[in-house]
Amino acid sequence: MEYSRKEIGEGIGINIINTDKFKSTFISFSFVRPLSDVEASLNALVPAVLKRGSMNYKTSIEIQKKLEELYGANLSLDVNKKGERHIIEFSIEGPEGKYTGEENYTTKLLNILIEIIYNPLIDNGAFVERYVEQEKENLVKRIEGRINDKKQYAFERAIEEMCRGEKFSVYKYGDVESVKKIDNRSLYAHYKMVLETSPIEITIVGKTEDIDYKKILSEKIDLNRKDIIYIPRENISNKMQGGKSVIFEKMDVSQGKLILGYRINIPYEDKLFDAFIVASEILGGGPNSKLFINVREKESLAYYVYSQVLKHKSIMLVSSGIEIDNFEKTKEIVKNQVDEMIRGNFTDEDINDAKNSITTSIKTLQDNNYAVAEFYLSNAISNDNRTFDSYARSIKRVTREDIIKSCQELKLDTIYFLTNEDKR
Repeated sequence: MEYSRKEIGEGIGINIINTDKFKSTFISFSFVRPLSDVEASLNALVPAVLKRGSMNYKTSIEIQKKLEELYGANLSLDVNKKGERHIIEFSIEGPEGKYTGEENYTTKLLNILIEIIYNPLIDNGAFVERYVEQEKENLVKRIEGRINDKKQYAFERAIEEMCRGEKFSVYKYGDVESVKKIDNRSLYAHYKMVLETSPIEITIVGKTEDIDYKKILSEKIDLNRKDIIYIPRENISNKMQGGKSVIFEKMDVSQGKLILGYRINIPYEDKLFDAFIVASEILGGGPNSKLFINVREKESLAYYVYSQVLKHKSIMLVSSGIEIDNFEKTKEIVKNQVDEMIRGNFTDEDINDAKNSITTSIKTLQDNNYAVAEFYLSNAISNDNRTFDSYARSIKRVTREDIIKSCQELKLDTIYFLTNEDKR
């Protein structure tokens, strides 16, 4: 697997992962926007409307027929958050060219993706009003329906409360009121601004060495744009909003969702961040972790418990599903286990198990072309030029002293509990 990256235009980077490991080719365009409540819903609505039709394929049915002609290629359009960046993602995946018998098959994949992004269906100088209104309804349902997945809902709400007043608190699909205010003309104006001012990361995973992507792209899109909006590095200040917060949210739930949010206070550029990745794995990464053993196995308090690091914002969340009455006891055990990490009360075996688990996960990521693309996209956004192998080596170099030092930067910021009881 060979990785290369180069700038092919103003604010346009192309990431090429040349590999024969997969029997398919994956291509994505990622438009990087500043995460904000002002444009989150606009960004979320753009891909939903674009997939409804283009100037050459007027309906979603016509688009699907074209994809079927391309040997069942799969088109995916969505938005994601990476730190305080809002990513509008367009991707397509189809068989590797040699399996189709067509020499220019990969170029055809690229061309249909460009068609969807850059040649949308326009009516009287705006998006088709009917499509926009229908997709607004769908987006509202998606936003309102997030409460149906209580585990994910609690995770997102904990972030919102922990990062209140920060851009990172914005939900990736925006909010209902903002969606309702959008019309076909305001959305089209926003879409044009996205094309003109967004940094763009193009990522290609597959057998690619014989294709001149810059030449193909230069014939289809403007590579010499101006007024690019570059997004500044996230603020990871350790200041907490009015001190440590305890948030109780009441809902009709049979199982409580407890989340403790910690500020790591180490930027991901710092070598100590890799040490904290190992620390989090020791704390709550799996069946050998301190949280699993002490919260779930010894005390039988949790249906699940784990820790998760949000790289771009330098945050760790400890999530658990518990009986409502076990709130206090679970909270205290989690805090105690974090204190144990800070004091260095873990074994060399713990360290080795954690490192092995992480490096195994790194290897597993390489078995999926979407995961490969996401890894290198995240690195490009972070100005991190490491490959999978060099990242694994960084993890293996972490020492006990590094782990302890990284844990000493931890500060508990927010405790969030989704419960069915009134709490004061």
